[in-house]
Amino acid sequence: MTSQTTAPILVTGAAGFIGSYVARILLDQGHQVVGIDNMNAYYDVDLKKARLDGLTGRNGFVFHRVDIADRHAMSEIFKDVGPSHVAHLAAQPGVRYSLENPHAYIESNVSGFMNILEGCRACGVEHLAYASSSSVYGNSRDVPYSTDQNVDHPISLYAATKKSNELMAHVYSHLWNIPTTGLRFFTVYGPWGRPDMAVYLFTRAIRSGKPIKIFNNGNLRRDFTYVDDIANGVVKVLLSPPQADDATPDKQQPGVAPMYRLYNIGNSEPVNLMEMIGTLEKVAGQKAVKEFLPMQPGDVYETFADTSALERDFDFKVYTPLEEGLAAFVDWYDGYHSANS
Repeated sequence: MTSQTTAPILVTGAAGFIGSYVARILLDQGHQVVGIDNMNAYYDVDLKKARLDGLTGRNGFVFHRVDIADRHAMSEIFKDVGPSHVAHLAAQPGVRYSLENPHAYIESNVSGFMNILEGCRACGVEHLAYASSSSVYGNSRDVPYSTDQNVDHPISLYAATKKSNELMAHVYSHLWNIPTTGLRFFTVYGPWGRPDMAVYLFTRAIRSGKPIKIFNNGNLRRDFTYVDDIANGVVKVLLSPPQADDATPDKQQPGVAPMYRLYNIGNSEPVNLMEMIGTLEKVAGQKAVKEFLPMQPGDVYETFADTSALERDFDFKVYTPLEEGLAAFVDWYDGYHSANS
């Protein structure tokens, strides 16, 4: 059931990779959007500003530079905005960085998420849709990954914080009847992507003639998912809040709060890392210099999404082929960096 909104929609992480896409789609659909982001320096702030430039000035968009970990500021935002829906896409991302700066993950991903939940409770939002991650599956060999699986064994702090988000959301759905939907993203890539992600790192290395670092000697598989597909899926789910009477036995596990949902959103076609690199070389028209390295702590061997529940409940499926998505990324990368060199 898709809801028609009159109050603004709050998008956290609006200057981020996925958040900026979600905000744009909502604006294109005629919604009012209030975006927030702390614009931190985890990666190039100019890239975040450039994403934001594509939103500012558009009718219906308002931006606030706010850190979701700031309890008072977030409380005031919710009071002032009174959002009908919240797309929570702000977080401290990255698996490897969590080994270096663990406190950033607790502050943003746990304390920050607590502030989002409290804001939703205080304002009586119609739906909170939030980003989780395929990393919660750890190194499970039970593929494709299903949301029915046990995910009690994360292997990175980042994954642990995302699992915590799901547990916290369930509590608030149970206690306060807040409709919440978690979306476990699978290796998102595309134009305006994050510089710490493999596709961006590899393209930058290829263009500069530097070696690309290939961990576990390339014996990794990833469910690469194009950002347009992810963002469209987020919006579709966001505007279709869970309904208590939809919690039928075939859709809901026993003991799960009626207003709580959890879905995988991915391509459902994992690709070997070396195959991805070969495709990237093809669309870039340039060979990569390869440096093979051991497995990194916190990394997983494979990601593979079972998206049958998302397809069943929303008639939604990711569709962009890897070569098409990589070609779009390389075109954007070349244009963006030539204009900003």
